[in-house]
Amino acid sequence: MALPMLPGFSPNKNLGKEKFHKSQHFDYSHGVPFLVGSEKPGIGGELLLGQQPQPRTSSAAGGSNVPSWLQFDKKVLSFDGHFQEPVFQKREETYRVRKCKIYIFLEDDTVQVVEPEVKNSGISQGTLIRRQRVPLPAPDDGRFFTWRHFNLGQQVVLFSRTFTLTDCDAFTSGFLRDMGVRVNAPVSTPGDPYSDLRRKMEESMRPRRPYERQDTLRHKLPKKTPVPHLQPGEDTTRTVLNVFGPMGHRGRYLLDNLRTGTPSEDYYKDCDLVLGSVINVWGRNVLLCDWDDFTKDFYQSKYGIEELPPVDDRVSPAPRRAREVPPYNGFGSEEDSLSSCKGLVLKPPAKDVKKLREKDRQGIVSNVLRFVGKMVSDIPVDTERMFIISYHLSDDTLSVYERTQRNLGVIGGKFLERGRVKTPGQEVFKSDPSRCFRAQDLYVGARLCLNAHEFQLTDADEFTLSYMEQNAEEFPRANIGTIVSKLRSLSADRRREITQFLALSDPESTGVIQYESFRRLLDGADCQLSEHEILALGRRYSAAECREEAARRRRSDPGLRQQAAAVTQERLKKSQYESFSDMAKAFLEEDRARTGWLASAEARVICKAFRIPLPDSLLMTLFNQFENEAGEIDYNSFLATINWRVNPLPRLPRRRHEVQCRWERRGERSSERHKLLRLTGGGIWRAGVTRARTFTCPGSRLF
Repeated sequence: MALPMLPGFSPNKNLGKEKFHKSQHFDYSHGVPFLVGSEKPGIGGELLLGQQPQPRTSSAAGGSNVPSWLQFDKKVLSFDGHFQEPVFQKREETYRVRKCKIYIFLEDDTVQVVEPEVKNSGISQGTLIRRQRVPLPAPDDGRFFTWRHFNLGQQVVLFSRTFTLTDCDAFTSGFLRDMGVRVNAPVSTPGDPYSDLRRKMEESMRPRRPYERQDTLRHKLPKKTPVPHLQPGEDTTRTVLNVFGPMGHRGRYLLDNLRTGTPSEDYYKDCDLVLGSVINVWGRNVLLCDWDDFTKDFYQSKYGIEELPPVDDRVSPAPRRAREVPPYNGFGSEEDSLSSCKGLVLKPPAKDVKKLREKDRQGIVSNVLRFVGKMVSDIPVDTERMFIISYHLSDDTLSVYERTQRNLGVIGGKFLERGRVKTPGQEVFKSDPSRCFRAQDLYVGARLCLNAHEFQLTDADEFTLSYMEQNAEEFPRANIGTIVSKLRSLSADRRREITQFLALSDPESTGVIQYESFRRLLDGADCQLSEHEILALGRRYSAAECREEAARRRRSDPGLRQQAAAVTQERLKKSQYESFSDMAKAFLEEDRARTGWLASAEARVICKAFRIPLPDSLLMTLFNQFENEAGEIDYNSFLATINWRVNPLPRLPRRRHEVQCRWERRGERSSERHKLLRLTGGGIWRAGVTRARTFTCPGSRLF
């Protein structure tokens, strides 16, 4: 029972209300303001004045909370329709009916109208209305079309153009029925005078009795080809029997259905085709090589032909004609001139990247062969000049540097720029590439003519000799097997003389002789051995034993070890060198087996990498103190000995200067005179042999 209201009393509508938010009608997208919803309710979800409640979408009707842009993604309603367009330019027609497709996108209620293209219509067709939200006609132009405004048989006005909906697809019909909409029956599209006229013209142009269709992909193949040229009308598929009426558009004619006038010709049949046979295909001989499974079964069932092996159709390629290269014209290098002949686009000569990567400088390994050379000349001053000839293995280039000598009257320095040097006696202007000096052409005792200057190689450094011995297959003059085979190929009398000389040179039968005596013996015995081969032979039979004996002597001398360690600590302390922890990490990283021992060569590389301020001779002396029989050093003891911070040693007595100078003279900071004497004396190994003055060479090893 409602309570009576006093006059002038009105209830408060906000009593019990919980929502007071205001609907948002505007928003920003990519910085552009736009209207997001003009039909949204007002404050608290209540409708505004003049606003009607909107029907619920299918998602709301189904009770789903999924947004429409996700639920109706890629779902489009498609209607067939037409519109009538007036024509003012022609008297024969006053209007024209144009068919179109109307699409309604359910995710955002956008509409798109597309007119299918008609051949020879003369009208610009395609998209009439791009996809967009289409407003309703006035006075409801503030609202937009939705899927509820479309049904069959209805007329919709889209941008002042009236479209009639005639039909729709199955999805559209099913969707409308699911939404509770009664779908009307399809209607037919009316015709227009122009379309009827074009249809009648096309029907009149079609022949009532069409010609037989000819398959141009399956033509009969005549055996006798090429066929002679025939006159027009001689070779036809049909024969004309009679012609009625005038010639032209309204004429009539009768054809021969029995094809009595068709010329007879011999064609290939299936019985003529077999593997290995050659058929004539319009003047070209074609060899039948293989067939597929269906063809194989057909011939086996019809003709009883068993399986035949395929015919090898591979043709040996024709020999490629060698490219003729024009002769060298004398401008630039030969490689650069040859590259200009290989194409219109000039490219620099290609380099051997693999060789450059393998033979380029790697750490302290330079991969450069260095030799000491003298100039062969009749001028007395030139015979005293000393040169360092370097051969770079990475790119096969040569460079010559002249050592400066006092009171000689010749300025030293760079004598020959680094580059490839041609061997003498070659023609200049020729097509074949010139031969340049290779690494095998350089050895101790060789004579080289470098740009009209003749040099004789008299010595090499330790790296060069070791590299040539380690790669003996590339350098035959350092191959001990080749050298020994030359000695064994001597006559019996010559070998007997050499054996007697070795016995006389060693009266006490110690198995050791002087190296110079052995060198003079082989040099005067006409053994066809070069100076390098004799040097390699001496290194093979004496260097290892002398080195092992000296190493054992140094390891057994505790005084030498203490002196070397004291001199090392004093030098490191003076240089404030404290990278011992970093060196320990590097040693441990290289020692993957964690044995505590590392090869002397690897230890030397690590020391050089950390720039330890010690001469090479002093460093090798320290290595010999911690080296075992396998050539490995105890790097932990080595680092503990040279660490002047943790394990300081007492200072040396007054003779410290003499002991230090002994390693200075052998080390890297010696004067230029000492370096020159060491090189001219036969390299590092020959200096050691000179101190030993002995050579171990039993005759049984050589012969």
